[in-house]
Amino acid sequence: MQLDPHHDDTKRVRRGLIARARGNFLAGLIIVAPIALTLWLIWTVVGWVDGWVWPFVPQQYHPEALINLYFRPEGAAPITVNVRGIGVVVFLIFTMLVGWIGKGIMGRSFLRWGEHVVDRMPVVRSIYNGVKQIAETVFSQRDTSFDKACLIEYPRKGIWAIAFVSTNAKGEVRHKLSDGEEVATVFLPTTPNPTSGFLLFLPRSDIRELDMSVEDAAKLVISAGLVYPNSKDPTQPAKPAK
Repeated sequence: MQLDPHHDDTKRVRRGLIARARGNFLAGLIIVAPIALTLWLIWTVVGWVDGWVWPFVPQQYHPEALINLYFRPEGAAPITVNVRGIGVVVFLIFTMLVGWIGKGIMGRSFLRWGEHVVDRMPVVRSIYNGVKQIAETVFSQRDTSFDKACLIEYPRKGIWAIAFVSTNAKGEVRHKLSDGEEVATVFLPTTPNPTSGFLLFLPRSDIRELDMSVEDAAKLVISAGLVYPNSKDPTQPAKPAK
């Protein structure tokens, strides 16, 4: 039985076209997926903020009501339009106004009075104080971020994990643990959710500081080791953070 060489060539060309098409699809997916997910996330968050803000605004001041009031011809059907983003603007203006009032004497006095009332409510007091501390930590303009990324041996000797040095131990913790050596407060994040983790107190000698920035180390944790700081050559250390 004699094989047809033209048939083999056709199969090779077909396989080559399929391989190139698959490669182009994956390359396009790498480009399109982050953009699409980012746009979808922005669209969703804006819609969520709009849905939270507009119930507090009188109906006659909603964008759709104003458009129908000024642009709908007499006798025509009502204009239906989904105007997203204006609720975000209203929220930003309202928040800046509250911040401006809160900086004044009257605002601070009213805030102290409100917190005094909240302190008398057992359950509400715990929720309010917890949320307040988180908000102050996240949105504070003071330097409250992690100092350095580091490596520590966890959960046992010989196994290394990425962690973040926040500050030196203070107060009773420092008094109980300090034995002539500086003790650092270290946060050990979990993968892929770095917002949860463990608070550890370690001697400085047990910590190996990294040259990579805290942001690069967080990317490494979130990606489960897939995204290294030095993308050009992951085998080399990252450039020292500025």
